[in-house]
Amino acid sequence: MHVRAEIIARGKVQRVGYRDVVERAARDLELTGYVENVKPYDVRIVCEGERSTLDSFVELIRITKYPLEVKDLAVRFEPATGEFEYFEIKRGDMAEELGERLDLARTDMTKMIGKQDAMLGKMDIMIEKQDLMITKQEETITVIKEEGEKTRSVLKGTLEEEIAWVKDEIIGLKATLNKVKQKVGVD
Repeated sequence: MHVRAEIIARGKVQRVGYRDVVERAARDLELTGYVENVKPYDVRIVCEGERSTLDSFVELIRITKYPLEVKDLAVRFEPATGEFEYFEIKRGDMAEELGERLDLARTDMTKMIGKQDAMLGKMDIMIEKQDLMITKQEETITVIKEEGEKTRSVLKGTLEEEIAWVKDEIIGLKATLNKVKQKVGVD
């Protein structure tokens, strides 16, 4: 059975996008009616649908997530009139609506700037870590070069000793060969 709910939402519900959230929820639940700002700070919602759907709707719009803060929902049920075809936002004068949109944009921009600052902080930490890694790599490369020079120097010395030993051996072999040639009588 269709019923009508008249709801007054109190709290931080104007200039924070609350009417948009209410409209989406009502449309998702296939309710008909409207939502509008009520001076000075409240929002009025008039909607029709099945009682169980309206009860679910009331819970959906009881929002306390920044920047929205519904402190109270005054709900009154009565018989449905069937006068609505769809759910809509009733807007105020253009200056008021524009001001509300600008306030909402400022809130969103403030959140985005906060997130951007957090990201920049994380990037700064990553850059510091990269700088440390580069410094360690440079230190490692320097150590490898130094060790390479030491190894090259040791190998060069060892190779020179081996070459000198081989030369001495060749000289010794030549001397022995010459002696053998003399004994045998071959020049």
